[in-house]
Amino acid sequence: MDQAQNKSTEKMIKIIILNSLRNEIFKKFKKDSLKVYSLIEELKTNLNKGKVLGHVGHISIRELKYKSFRFYFVLDGNRLNLFNQEKIKEMLIKFIAMSKKNNQQKTIDEIKNILSRIDFEEI
Repeated sequence: MDQAQNKSTEKMIKIIILNSLRNEIFKKFKKDSLKVYSLIEELKTNLNKGKVLGHVGHISIRELKYKSFRFYFVLDGNRLNLFNQEKIKEMLIKFIAMSKKNNQQKTIDEIKNILSRIDFEEI
């Protein structure tokens, strides 16, 4: 991919960090919070970043690691497929939670539970 294509791809991806998570990141990491945000912003140029944890409907749940912390985000799988095949104009990534390794599974289960109760056909 040349630089022009890469720049246009960056503009297509929208990353949203929930305010509660943004506050938690700042409280926990202080000066290092910029490193965390930089890691998150890397998704604009590398959509394959992050470990896939599972799917609820067409929503993909993924995690990014920073030191001993995990940051959880969701991707609309249909939009991701369209992006790969037809270069859609916008992809939405939402960062929704953070955990340490010791409560990782509980956080993932909570995310899956919430997503399973949403009717995505109406969205």
